[in-house]
Amino acid sequence: MKILFATSEAHPLIKTGGLADVSGSLPSAYTKLKNHVKLVLPAYGDIWEKVTVVRELTDFMVGGCNRDVHVRVFKAKAEGLQTPVWLVDVPDLFNRPGNPYLSPEGDDWWDNGERYAVFSKAVVEIAMNRVGLDWQPDVVHTNDWQTGLVPALLTLEPKRPQTLFTIHNMAYAGLFPKSLFESLQLPWHWWTPEGIEFYGNMSMLKAGILMSDWVNTVSPTYAKEICFPEYAYGMEGVLQQRQDEGRLVGILNGIDQDVWNPKKDHYIRRHYDSEKGRVAAKKENKKDLLRFWDLPEEVIESPTPVVGFVGRLVPQKGIDLVLEVIHDVLEQTDARFVFVGSGSANYEYALSELAHQYPNRVMVYIGYSEALAHKVEAGADMFLMPSRFEPCGLNQMYSLAYGTLPIVHHTGGLADTVVNATEENIKEGTATGFMFYDPSSHALKSTLLHALFLYTKTRTWQKIQKTGMSVDFGWKKSAKQYLDLFKKTDKKNKE
Repeated sequence: MKILFATSEAHPLIKTGGLADVSGSLPSAYTKLKNHVKLVLPAYGDIWEKVTVVRELTDFMVGGCNRDVHVRVFKAKAEGLQTPVWLVDVPDLFNRPGNPYLSPEGDDWWDNGERYAVFSKAVVEIAMNRVGLDWQPDVVHTNDWQTGLVPALLTLEPKRPQTLFTIHNMAYAGLFPKSLFESLQLPWHWWTPEGIEFYGNMSMLKAGILMSDWVNTVSPTYAKEICFPEYAYGMEGVLQQRQDEGRLVGILNGIDQDVWNPKKDHYIRRHYDSEKGRVAAKKENKKDLLRFWDLPEEVIESPTPVVGFVGRLVPQKGIDLVLEVIHDVLEQTDARFVFVGSGSANYEYALSELAHQYPNRVMVYIGYSEALAHKVEAGADMFLMPSRFEPCGLNQMYSLAYGTLPIVHHTGGLADTVVNATEENIKEGTATGFMFYDPSSHALKSTLLHALFLYTKTRTWQKIQKTGMSVDFGWKKSAKQYLDLFKKTDKKNKE
C-alpha cells in the first residue's frame, strides 16, 4: 500500500507529546511491513537543523485566509526515521522557533487556524497527485485536529484516497471562529450542527471525526470512553454516530523498541534486560539519575526507592492529586521523588517549593529533557502516572520495558496495558504494576503506599518486574491492525 502519513509533529524532528512518538514510529512500522510511506509535516524553523539530504520537490499555491499562499515541498532524511520526510514549507506560517503551537509567551499562535488549514490543503493537493510528484497514496492517515480538514476536503474529490483520522486526545478540538471558516472559503453546507460547526465555532477535530472513512483512538478502552459525555467534550453525539456506523475503533499504540530499550538505550549508564543484569544495572542507573541533581553521596548510594514522574504538569495528568498526597507519603516512608515536566505555573511553583522543602527527597526539573526522561525510566523503581484520562499513554509502556513498575489510574490505554498487582494476579504471574480505580487523592495514596510496601518484598517485586519486561509493546501488531482496517475499507469501496 501507498500511505501518506500527515501529522503536525514527529520525533525526533519536533515533539510536544505522544503524537510525536507515534508519528516517529508508526510510519516506520508500516515500512517494515513492505508498504510505501511518506511522512508529511510542516517545515517548522527548528526542523531544518535536524534533517539531511534536503531537496525541493515541487511548489504550488493553496488558498489561505482571503489570499493565495505559496507552498514549497522539500524531501529530506532524518536520523531515526526510516521513511522519507516531506516538509511543507510556508515560511511566514511555520518558520518559527520553539513549540509548534505556542508563542514564546505560552499562548496559542494567533493564526493557528490558518496555519493548519493551509497545511491540510497542501496535504490534499499532494494526496490528489496534483503537484507534479507522480505519486498518489491509497490511504491518507491523519492525526488530531491539526489535520482534521484533510479528510473533510478529500470528501469533495472524485477518485480520492481512503482516509483514517486518529484521535490522540479529545481535549484539543481545534476550535476557530466562523470568520476563519468564511475566509478559508470552505463549503457553506458544512456550516451546520451536523457538519463542522460546533457551538458557533468551527471544529477541525469534528471535521476529521465526521468526514473520514475510519476514526480510531489509540487504545480500545479510550474508544469506548469518548462515546460518553465525561470524555467527549461535547462531541458524544458525532462519536456515537461513528460508533453506530462501525467506523470508530481503538488500536493500542506501540513503542519504538529501537529507542526505548534498556538493552541498547544510549542515554542510560548501564544496559540490561529481563534476564541479564537487571538488578545491578537498575541500581547503577538510579545513582546516575540522582547525580543529575548533585546530591550528597550518601543520598546517591542509598537503597531507598525512587518514584519517577515525566509528563505535562496539568490536571489531566493528575499532578494535583500527587501534590495532595506527597507530603503524607514523604512523612510516612523513605521514598524519593523525581519530577520532569512543565505546564501550569502553579504546579511548577508547587513542585519547586517541594524541592526546597525536601532537598534530598524531591528532585524537580522544569522543562522536558529526552535524556532525562530515559534516565528516569531506567533509574526509578516506580513510575507515577495518575492521569484522569489517558487516550493511550506511552510512559507506562516504557516503564514496563525498563522494569520500572507503573502506578496508574484505571482509564484509557493505562487500563489496557497494566495488570494490577492484586494477590491473585501476583500468584498467577500476570501482575505488571499498580492500579487505582477512583481518581481521588485517597485512592492514589493507598496505591502508592501499597507499591512502596511491596518494594520491600524483593522476590515478589522482581517477579512483577520480569513479567512487565516480557510484554511485547512493539509497533508490528498495531501496524497490522491499521493495515487490516485499510484493506477492509478498500474492499468495501470496490464493492
